Amino acid sequence: MERMKSHKWLIPCLLLLLTGGVARGMRPAAQAGVPGTPPPTLADSIMERVIFFAPFYEKIIQEYRAELYIKGTVDIRKKNHLMRYIPTMFRLRKGVRKYVMETHNDLHFTAPDIYDQKVKAAIGTSSEMWELDGRLPEYLHLNIYQPTLLYDKLMSPLAPHAPKYYRYRVDSVMGDPHNRAYRIRFMPRSSSYQLVGGYLVVTADVWSVREMRFAGRSEMMRINSLVRMGEVGDADEFLPVNYEIEASFRFLGNRMDASYEAALDYSEIQQRHESMPSRRKATSKYDLTESYTLTTDTNAYQRDTAYFHTVRPYPLAPDEQQLYKDFYLYRDTVGRHKQPRKPLEFWGQIGDALISRYTVDMDKLGSLRCSPLINPFLLSYGGSGVSYRQDFKYNRFFSGDRLLRIVPRVGYNFTRREFYWRVRGNFLYWPKKRVSLAVDVGNGNRIYSSAVLNELKEMPDSVFNFSRFQLDYYRDLYLKVNHSWEALNGLTIDLGFSGHHRTAVRGSDEEPMPFIPPAGSIVGLPDYAAEVLSRLKRVYNTFAPHVRVTWTPGQYYYLNGDRKVNLYSMYPTFSVDWERGIKGPFNSTGNYERWEVDVQHNIPLGQLRDLYLRVGWGAFTKQKSLYFVDFVNFRRSNLPVGWNDEIGGVFQLLDSRWYNSSRKYLRAHATYESPFLLIPYLGRFRQHVLNERLYLSALAVPHLKPYLEVGYGIGTHIFDVGVFSSVSNWKFEEVGCNFTFELFNR
Repeated sequence: MERMKSHKWLIPCLLLLLTGGVARGMRPAAQAGVPGTPPPTLADSIMERVIFFAPFYEKIIQEYRAELYIKGTVDIRKKNHLMRYIPTMFRLRKGVRKYVMETHNDLHFTAPDIYDQKVKAAIGTSSEMWELDGRLPEYLHLNIYQPTLLYDKLMSPLAPHAPKYYRYRVDSVMGDPHNRAYRIRFMPRSSSYQLVGGYLVVTADVWSVREMRFAGRSEMMRINSLVRMGEVGDADEFLPVNYEIEASFRFLGNRMDASYEAALDYSEIQQRHESMPSRRKATSKYDLTESYTLTTDTNAYQRDTAYFHTVRPYPLAPDEQQLYKDFYLYRDTVGRHKQPRKPLEFWGQIGDALISRYTVDMDKLGSLRCSPLINPFLLSYGGSGVSYRQDFKYNRFFSGDRLLRIVPRVGYNFTRREFYWRVRGNFLYWPKKRVSLAVDVGNGNRIYSSAVLNELKEMPDSVFNFSRFQLDYYRDLYLKVNHSWEALNGLTIDLGFSGHHRTAVRGSDEEPMPFIPPAGSIVGLPDYAAEVLSRLKRVYNTFAPHVRVTWTPGQYYYLNGDRKVNLYSMYPTFSVDWERGIKGPFNSTGNYERWEVDVQHNIPLGQLRDLYLRVGWGAFTKQKSLYFVDFVNFRRSNLPVGWNDEIGGVFQLLDSRWYNSSRKYLRAHATYESPFLLIPYLGRFRQHVLNERLYLSALAVPHLKPYLEVGYGIGTHIFDVGVFSSVSNWKFEEVGCNFTFELFNR
């Protein structure tokens, strides 16, 4: 092991900074009345030092490699049929309530926050390792000196502004005067998912952490986690050496308790030095391939019990040994007395498909992943009405990391009584350059033609009102083909075409097209409107090639085999989209050009706060015949998918007819996210809130100068809800809300 130099040289600097090592308002332990109660200011003074040095200790480790052993035990206290709704739950055996599981992993860390965990061996009395509903790695990939814990989900008591959210108290003082350590308890000032309670054991003089226990809630689980760090002066002083995690899961009458133990054996630790040469390739500082590797295929796991006898850092407990004995006895008995499958078992599997998420492995043909067919948590309510959706995902890998992905989706909007379907296929055939061919077919939003648009343009703002029009719409069946190529890192060029077959919703071939009331029946409506619209066809075809250029400066990425995977960037993403409608091919009648420009930026502000910005502009130009105003970036969303969709980049209350009412638009969105906006004023409900958001959106189109929306949203582990208010032409319009179920979708 490469040993890390001791940092005792920090002590003289610390003494200079802190005037002899005695903090302001803090007396030596002997004067504090040890073993009596320390003075009230002692804990705050100690934490001031710990928080001061935390940013330095956070970045002191550049890289490490270790072997990670994990042992988990699960006890099913209560269960009912609703447990099938838990998507990541392992398959339970009838009559068995206790399970034990073990894995052996290679763990590679690269600063600042890249963890690559490769499973080498797995064994247990269940079909797979239950990872706390998929969240176990969050508790094992910890840098306790960071301002947040669990992948930016929790506010750390060591964060720079932590005293605003936590109270501190010294529980005990340990050790002799030359090797003093303090046990400091931290308590949240208010109930919140982002705050935890527990204690720290801090070594005096160097102010590094020896032990940390924190307890709180993570969605539907209560968690109690203990992290033990290395000793002062050792190579692993700033790294965890073992974990103990206890979790209690509650869900609609089901109760499950789990406990995990993990131990790390470090083989290499590299400390950051200013003079340390960069290990990254000189060709691209954005290439993080050295920090990422392909995760081990589960089919390649070692499952030999003898292997685990050699790697366990501590022996199994007697009850755990008994669980293994019962499991192997059960497996041998079932193998000898296996009976033919009964019809009842078949219908039971059909029932599982209806209410459980499942993946079908089709040997060498790929895998199909389906969400439950009957799942109330796929319902959503918003400005587009009440809707339900169902997703399927088919994936197949080929040699050279080529990937074929097919994603069908069906949905129904109950408010509009409209059925939506879509099939997207993507073949990534040159993964290193992110070159792919995509095909998208489905039915789009109902839309009216530009002939109606011309009449709307003539209406003065003072009398304009959509409710006075009897607009008939066209159904849309579309086909889109797109070829994508990342020509340079962060610069993607898309070439393709789109075709639309639009059919009038109402009327037969013999009936006239009653788009609007007769001429003269509405004040301000031109007399020639009915005559113009009466000449409209019932079927229109459109063929339009398009070019889209997207640029993200400073795009970080890594190579997963031959496949390039983009990660993140500190800069905005810019896109320009151009489309040209051509009259003639495939009986196309449209002749126009469409331009759209879009800029999106996510700005992390720290302390679990983020700012999302989006600005867009679009216009139809060179119109020489009838066409349909159908923008790509500015359109109605019929099947919203919750907190992580474009809820911060769309209009929630805007009437759907406005999306096709203008040849051009200008819009802007700003969303601020933080877990501590109004939580202190939400009373008892604040303990259920994960995040809060403030929304501000603006739109400028003819007859709306401007349209404004402001909103406030909260996210919980069960649902997300937002309340929005709109203003049209500087006059109050309405108040509405958006609601989606998010259980198991985060």
